[in-house]
Amino acid sequence: MTIRSRGDDADPSVVFASARRFRVWRYGVGHSQLLLRSAPDPSNPERLDLLFEGVEAIQLVTHYEALELHTLDEAENGHIFEMSGVPAHLRPERLVLGLRSRSGAGYVQCLKVSALLGGRNVIGPDDPSESIDVIWSLRS
Repeated sequence: MTIRSRGDDADPSVVFASARRFRVWRYGVGHSQLLLRSAPDPSNPERLDLLFEGVEAIQLVTHYEALELHTLDEAENGHIFEMSGVPAHLRPERLVLGLRSRSGAGYVQCLKVSALLGGRNVIGPDDPSESIDVIWSLRS
């Protein structure tokens, strides 16, 4: 997993990258949350989740191989804001992040995204003795 800050790599638009495989795990309209999950495997014994909060617009594929989150240019941001109906005065409070991978692309418009590492159970409840750590987070 690679976590990048703006401007420190060949592609300055990439803010987060992981070679792991992520699946769309859950989307809750009521809580406006999207969860992309990378399940544990022999080389990665803990889950890696990307939790998007305050989600207002999405375009997704069902899974992402070697996922990168990246910022979009002003024209792309404006187009997504127009499609989702966000008024101009609220736009500075929102993030629009592109998702790209070997298996597809998309975007998420949200207030915050966090990468959470921990837990070995893919579906069921976590073992209370396991810790889940926020290893990266971004908000506008």
